[in-house]
This record gives sequence, C-alpha cells and structure tokens, in this order.
Amino acid sequence: MNVEDFDFRLPEELIAQTPLKERTASRLLVVDRETGGFEDRKFSDILEYFEPGDCLVLNDTKVLPARLLGTKEETGAAIEVLLLTDKGGDEWETLVKPAKRVKLGTVITFGDGLLKAECTGTGDHGGRTFKFSYEGIFYEVLDRLGEMPLPPYIHEKLDDRDRYQTVFAKERGSAAAPTAGLHFTEELLDKIREKGVEIVFITLHVGLGTFRPVSVDTIENHEMHSEYYCVSEEAAAAIRKTKESGGRVIAVGTTSTRTLETIASEHGGDVVAAGGWTSIFIYPGYEYKAIDGLITNFHLPKSTLIMLVSAFSSREIILNAYRHAVDERYRFFSFGDAMFLKPPKKGRNE
Repeated sequence: MNVEDFDFRLPEELIAQTPLKERTASRLLVVDRETGGFEDRKFSDILEYFEPGDCLVLNDTKVLPARLLGTKEETGAAIEVLLLTDKGGDEWETLVKPAKRVKLGTVITFGDGLLKAECTGTGDHGGRTFKFSYEGIFYEVLDRLGEMPLPPYIHEKLDDRDRYQTVFAKERGSAAAPTAGLHFTEELLDKIREKGVEIVFITLHVGLGTFRPVSVDTIENHEMHSEYYCVSEEAAAAIRKTKESGGRVIAVGTTSTRTLETIASEHGGDVVAAGGWTSIFIYPGYEYKAIDGLITNFHLPKSTLIMLVSAFSSREIILNAYRHAVDERYRFFSFGDAMFLKPPKKGRNE
C-alpha cells in the first residue's frame, strides 16, 4: 500500500495554533464508520452517543516539559534537546537540533550549569542518548528549565502549559499530549459517568514515533518506534466486563487504541493486565480486536495516525470525512477539533 494514498489537501490556516478557551467548545465530526455518513456537532454533544454499559478508555499519561534549550559546552553553540524516553540511571533517549553538532562525548549545558548532559549514543533522524548530571531532583530541575514540547507545526507560544495536558493526566513520562483527551473536562466526565458509562484509565507514554515522518514509499516498509504502555488489572477487568455484557469499548485517541490493540493481539483478542513496549503499526487490512468506537483528532497527511483511523473504517470514508472537514473549516491537529467514529448501537451484531 502506498503512503501517497493517505495524502489530502490541507490549507495551512486550518492548523490550530492555540487551544480554545473552553475545552469542550471544539467541533465534533461524527462519522458512521460503516456507511460513511456524518454529522457536524459540538464536542459537548458526545454525551448523546454513549449508552449505559459502555466503557470509555482514556490515556492518563502526563507530558513532561521535555524541550530543553542549552549550549554546547565546547563552543557555546545553541542546541535544542527533546527528551523522549527515560532509559534509567539518568540516561535519556532524545531528539536533538542541530544534530550534526552533537557527537559522542559532546556536553550540553542548560540553565547556567544547573543541568548538564553528555552524549553517550547516536541514532537516526537526530536521535541522541544523553547521560544527565544535576543536583537535587531531576523532575524539579526539568520543571524549572524545560518547556512544553509542542509539535513543530505549532508556531504560537503556549501561555498556559496546562492546556497541553489532559485534566486527568497523572503518569509522568510523555513527550507529547494524547490530544484527543484535551477536549474533556471533569464536568463532562462526570456527566458521562452519570449516564452509566465506565471510565477507565490506561497509560501509553508518547515517544519518538509521534515525531518521525513516514519516510518510505510503501507503508509495509515503515518501522514504528517503541513506546511504553501499562494497563492495570482493574482497567483490564472493567474492559472485559464491558465486552462480556455486550457493552461497547470506546477509545479516546490513537494512543489508547494502540495500547488496547497491542494487548488484544497478543492475548487472543482479550484485554488483560500488561505493561511493556509496543511498536504496533495499524493500517488498512488490520482487524480490530479490542475497540468498538474511537474519538480522535484530525491527523497529518500521510501519517501513521491517519492510517490507523482508516483501518478502523476505510480509507475512502476517512478521506471523504477529511475533505468535508476542510470544506467546513474544521481546526486540525493537536489543538484542533475532533472526530468520533461511532460504534453501532447495542444489539445490532448480537
């Protein structure tokens, strides 16, 4: 399958540069994943589509202020380091700009020496491994020196760093927000619970895969980077109970989706308590095993994320929905509007 098959026209002015004042004020394109029919709604209308006995699955990862601006100790050259994965022992996998200035043994200084990093490994696409040295607690130093790692297509400064966190963010470790979750407020979550919906939290720390473009022509040749995930016994039991009672599992975001599908693919379709690293790559032809519905943002052309969404419906339906979203001036990407690929009503497949 060709990567070009997932391209679409996107005017640059539709890329949302700042979040809306109210999280639930974003627009919602509701798509029937089977027929391709759609309707234009507000995100707060999502409540209408839940049924008692459903299960809503959210990713509770917390974004680190992972963007560090420093200088090369030897020359004073400006270097940007984006923390991606904690390898333990104060060693981190990172992305570096400009990477050509950073070789093995290079030392970068941040905050007048409050934090130092020595390059201990090199990789492709600007990947570097650093060993950090500091006094005190690393995350406190990071809170002081780091900035939120906004995607490269966002050029506006973020006034409130909490707007790049979900209201339920808890488990520290992500290099990017699970952006479909940004639309929810505590009030909306309470209303969903009152409707008889089980809300479950799982964790996937968004890493290097989010920042790597698909650089091959054929989808099957693309390799995903691994990201850490964890699903508790309590969360897994709630999802299994939903399935067994005929309820529907609705994932919020591609991160929740990949976590559940990783586990289900490894356990005969069942969701069990598990943790580890996933590099699952979902594209058309994949048979979904865990989820029945998907709430997601609008993704980049030719990205692995639009391929995942297309696999849940069809490439034709998704690209048609995207064309409609462009025509109707929806806001795209991290701070943009949302799409709901709604599941069939209960009983249809029984």
